[in-house]
Amino acid sequence: MENKYDRLPQAGDFEAESGTETVYLSPKPVPTGMQPFSARHLHREANDVYLDFAVGRGNFEFMARAGIGSVVFITFFFLFVSGFGSWLRKDVQPFWSIWVDFFTNAFVQGFIWSLTAVYICIFCYAVRQTTIHPPIRFNRQRREVVFVPKKGAAPRYIPWEEAIACVSAGRLITQYAVMPEYKLMVGLCDSAHGDVLWSVVPSGSLSLAVSEWEAIRVYMEEGSFALPSDETEEFEEGSVPFFHLCRRSYRTDHSFLRYVGGFLVIQFFSGWTLPCYISGWVNNRPKAAFPKEVLEWSKPLPVEQHVMPSEALLEESAEIRKAFAKGQNLLDYFKVKFAEPIQKPESTT
Repeated sequence: MENKYDRLPQAGDFEAESGTETVYLSPKPVPTGMQPFSARHLHREANDVYLDFAVGRGNFEFMARAGIGSVVFITFFFLFVSGFGSWLRKDVQPFWSIWVDFFTNAFVQGFIWSLTAVYICIFCYAVRQTTIHPPIRFNRQRREVVFVPKKGAAPRYIPWEEAIACVSAGRLITQYAVMPEYKLMVGLCDSAHGDVLWSVVPSGSLSLAVSEWEAIRVYMEEGSFALPSDETEEFEEGSVPFFHLCRRSYRTDHSFLRYVGGFLVIQFFSGWTLPCYISGWVNNRPKAAFPKEVLEWSKPLPVEQHVMPSEALLEESAEIRKAFAKGQNLLDYFKVKFAEPIQKPESTT
């Protein structure tokens, strides 16, 4: 196999770097063997012609919760530190007056409000980025993908079978803990500009990341009827019903003390359901519209003009399904396919 760093990646490539392992699922977008599932409820943004893929509600809910929790933590930290310091000096100065004076001084309040302003600016910037960028649109009749880098920019069209998709598993290291981190990354290689535009989607697990891509793949190959349809779509990640569903699940799976300390306290001081309402507001904001060129491109085509899958994709997809029928998974299939041939020793005479 040729050096993968001398070419664009392809399905089956594997990378391990800095503690992060990455597996490529496309190009070509072959079956993964996973059940299609979308935490972003793609069936609500799809029809017989195109599917729109954008950042979900859960991303903003987490961002809002992290910001609220950080500001509340810093506020209570100063509150308790100032209270403890005032208690130590209660024989010298009145306890309540020194506590109030310390907590309300310009330095403490300036730090708290500055931190709040920074988080608000970061959040507003993230919200603006989602409103000025139209979603990625997958057109199954043309078998193309379009991406508009920003409002007013020229749209970029990429053949569906050349879209890059990979999932990664790594570790997110902070000053508090080391946490697992999983991502789905969709890359659109623009040959005209010579760059790859990446859309990164955090996921709860590696299987969910693969299933999210599989939902897009089955739509492009089979149509909107193949997308997973959830009758309980109000339980979307980041919504209020989903929050209470998680709360009940946590209570069922853990003891009462752990439920109080590990869920109620943390969620209460990070805004309870307020981040869910904030994320709902963000999701309901109007997104940047596609230019007229893309709207024309998105119109239905006569059946005779529908672009068909390539023979190479059909052949490899058939091979992979045969491997699945034999009990292999996608990684097993690629290990066999890309295995270096065994060199037979030369006979000596």
